[in-house]
Amino acid sequence: QKMNEYVPFENLCFVDTLDNLEFGAGKHQYGLFDLSLVNLARIQQQNERKISVIIGNPPYNANQQNENDNNKNRTYRGIDERIKQTYLKHSTAQKTKLYDMYIRFIRWGMDRIKEAGIVAFVTNNSFIEALGFDSFRRAVAEEFDYIYLVDLGGNIRKKEGGNVFDIKVGVAISFWVKKSQPLGQGKIFYAKIDLPTASEKLQYLATTQFETIPFNHIQPDKNYNWVNLVENSWADLLPVATKQTKFAKSSLEINAIFELFSMGVSTNRDEWLYDYDPTVLAQKVSYFINKFNVQIDQIDFRIPNWAENLDYTIKWSATLKELLHRKQTLTFNSSLIIPAVYRPFVKMFFYADPNLADRLTANHLDIFGSNLDKDNVLICFTDPGSEKPFMCLASHIIVDLHFSSPGCGTQCLPLYRYDNEGQRHDNITDFALARFREYYQTSEVLKTSEVSKIEKRDIFHYVYAVLHNPVYRAKYELNLKRELPRIPFYDDFWQWAAWGARLMELHVNFETVGQASCLSRHDRQDACSTNMKPKLRADKIANTIEIDEVTTLTGIPPLAWAYKLGNRAALEWILDRYKEKTPSDSTIATQFNNYRFADYKVQVIDLLARVCTVSVETMRITEEMGTMT
Repeated sequence: QKMNEYVPFENLCFVDTLDNLEFGAGKHQYGLFDLSLVNLARIQQQNERKISVIIGNPPYNANQQNENDNNKNRTYRGIDERIKQTYLKHSTAQKTKLYDMYIRFIRWGMDRIKEAGIVAFVTNNSFIEALGFDSFRRAVAEEFDYIYLVDLGGNIRKKEGGNVFDIKVGVAISFWVKKSQPLGQGKIFYAKIDLPTASEKLQYLATTQFETIPFNHIQPDKNYNWVNLVENSWADLLPVATKQTKFAKSSLEINAIFELFSMGVSTNRDEWLYDYDPTVLAQKVSYFINKFNVQIDQIDFRIPNWAENLDYTIKWSATLKELLHRKQTLTFNSSLIIPAVYRPFVKMFFYADPNLADRLTANHLDIFGSNLDKDNVLICFTDPGSEKPFMCLASHIIVDLHFSSPGCGTQCLPLYRYDNEGQRHDNITDFALARFREYYQTSEVLKTSEVSKIEKRDIFHYVYAVLHNPVYRAKYELNLKRELPRIPFYDDFWQWAAWGARLMELHVNFETVGQASCLSRHDRQDACSTNMKPKLRADKIANTIEIDEVTTLTGIPPLAWAYKLGNRAALEWILDRYKEKTPSDSTIATQFNNYRFADYKVQVIDLLARVCTVSVETMRITEEMGTMT
C-alpha cells in the first residue's frame, strides 16, 4: 500500500502446521498439499530456520458432539505419538482429552522452538486443573523453565464470570519459556483474573502491564496438581479401587476394597434406547434396526467418504459405522428390554444391546451376568474430574453413564461380580477384609469377638455410609474431584455399617418405601381435567409442588429439599425428568414423541411421596453422622 505495488511475501507457506515436523520432532512425506515446488522449498527453508517465539490462538475441541456431524478431528500420527510419549506417559486418568487440538499445538510449539524460546497461546484453560491433564502438567514442568498462566475463567459449568470469547469453556493465556541453560524443574506462576464480566476482564488485559499481574509462585503437589492444593490425610486412607487390579494374581494382592469397578452405561443415543414405555421403546429400536440394515446394501464402501451418504435420520456413532462397514446385520430382541436407573430415582426401560449401546461393555456383564439379570447392588458415585458436586446413590439394576448428572460420568462399585459361567463371587477383596479386621483388632476400639464378625457385606455398607458422611465430603471435597474415593477407619464400625445398610435399603427400594404422611394433595374441582397443562414446579419457600393446572402437593418437609444429589434435590430430579420436552433428535421428535405426562401423573405423585420419605430419612441419618466425626 505504501509503495503502490504488490510484492510477494517469500516466507508464506501452504502447509498443515501439525503435519510439519521436518524440523526434527518427526518425519512427514509431503505430497497432496504441496501445490508447487516453490511451496515445498519455502517449507523446507522455514524448517531450517530457528524460530524462538510462537504466538497463537489454536482451535480447541477434543471431540465432535455428534457422530452425525461427520466432523471429527483428524489424526496426526507424528504429533499424536509425541503426545503419547510425553503428556500421556504418566497419566492416572481413565479418560483423557490430551489429543485436543490446542494440546497438539502446544506439543508442536514445544518441539519447534527446540532448545530455547517462548510459546505464548490463548487456549482452553482445562489443562490447569482437570484430572485428565495430570501427566501433561508433569511433562511441561520438566520441559520448560518458566510457565506463566493468566487464568481468565469463564467456564459456564462452574458459573464463573463472563467469558472473554462468549464460549462455554474457560480461557487462559499461557507463556511457556525454555532457556538454553535449563533450570531442571520449571517454575510455575499463576494468576486468576476473577472479575464478574467479560468486558471487565478485557479492560483489565488492555490496561495492565505484564509485570504488574499478581502472579503466585505455585508448588505442585505429588499428583502434579497446580491449583486448589490441599493438605490432609487423604493419602493414608484405603482406596476403594485401583487400576492395578488387572495385574493382581489374587484379591489378597489388590490393595483396595473392591476388585471390579465400572462406569455406567453410555448409549450415545439415549432418546433411541431409553423410554418410559416398553412398547414405544420396541417401536423405536425396531425402526432404528431396519434403517441400519437397509444401509448395508445401499452404501458403496469403496468410496472414501462413504459415511457422508448414510441415512442420518438415525443416530450414528463410530462403533456403529464400523459395524456397518463389516456388514453385520442387527436383529430386534424383546428380551433385551430391561429396567435401568437413568437419573436419581428415575427408572426407565433400556434396550441393552451392546451393538447399539456404545459403551455396554464386558464390565457390565461381569456385574449383572451375560443377560444382565443377575442379583447385585451397586454403590454409584460421581466420576473424578467432574465439575459437579460429589454424590452417591445405590442401585440394584444397571445405571446410565450420566446417572449422577448430564455431562458427568458415574462410577459403580458392585457387591458381587459374575464369571463366564454365571457363578457369583464377592467383589470385596480378601485384602480389604483382612485390613479391616486387622485395623479394628490392633486399634482395640472393638472387642475381639466383634472384630471377627466383620464380613464383606458389612464393609460394603460401611463404605456406603462413609461416602454419605457430610464431614467426610467437606474435608475431602477436592480430593474426590480428582481421584476415586478413599475410605477412613471410624471407631464405631458397626454404627457406620448400620447407617450404610439403612441408607441402602431406602435408596434401592425407593419405589416401595412408605409415602410421606405429611403430604397432602389438593385438586381444583372447577378445572377442566381433559387437557391439563403439566407444570411440575417446586416452591421451596411455600413447600409445595405444582403438578399441573389442577393438582398441587402441599406439606413438603423442608428437610426434603436439603437432600441433594449433585446440584438438585432428589425431588427435583423427578420433576425435571417427567416434564414434557421436545426431543433433540428430529426423528424421535416427529415419529416417536408419544410421551404425555398425564399418562404418568398418578405414578409420579406416588413416587414423589415415597422419595420425600427417602429424602427426610437420609438427611436424618447424615445429620447423625455429622455428630460422630
